[in-house]
Amino acid sequence: MRYTGSKLKLSRKLGADIGLITPGSKSFERMMNKLNIKPGQHGRKRKRYTEYGLQLLEKQKLRFMFLLNEKQLSAYFDKAVRMEGNTAKLLSQILEKRLDNVVYRLGFAPTRTSARQLVSHKHITVNGKVVNIASYQVKVGDVIGFSNDKIQNVAYIKECLENEDLMVPSWLKREGNKGTVVSEPDESYIEQTVDLRMVVDYYSR
Repeated sequence: MRYTGSKLKLSRKLGADIGLITPGSKSFERMMNKLNIKPGQHGRKRKRYTEYGLQLLEKQKLRFMFLLNEKQLSAYFDKAVRMEGNTAKLLSQILEKRLDNVVYRLGFAPTRTSARQLVSHKHITVNGKVVNIASYQVKVGDVIGFSNDKIQNVAYIKECLENEDLMVPSWLKREGNKGTVVSEPDESYIEQTVDLRMVVDYYSR
């Protein structure tokens, strides 16, 4: 089951900005001011975590960051384990190449939640064809765009497209209202928030 509660409380509970709240909004400012205060009327002191507790916390950060349920994240991990190479890096590549995440990384939407809505409502294309599956895995060379001009004039999307300060990951290239996957993603963006090694340790118990 996906989380449907308060995004502010969840971010405070995890102690991290996991991309659920629109940057620049009042809610985002409130979250950043309270990020180190646990939910509750007066806040609670952060408890000391055991090694398992730290691993669980990092796993939860990753799960909520990409809007996944436990079964989905576990399946992604199993897929990464079966592949040849570094499991943490492979897991990050699988997650980063989800279509809803790519739409978010390209700055077509302010949060992954809104990016997922764009995909599910058939507003996003891959190589000119509408794809409405959020978990769709993009490939190097794929071109992501909008299905029609009308959706680009929606206020929050137009604001995103006009944002010149957006930092697009090096594995993506954005030109106007289109984006291209130019290489395989790395784990650097995820690692800014989540310790992937601990996630691997959690599932490897």
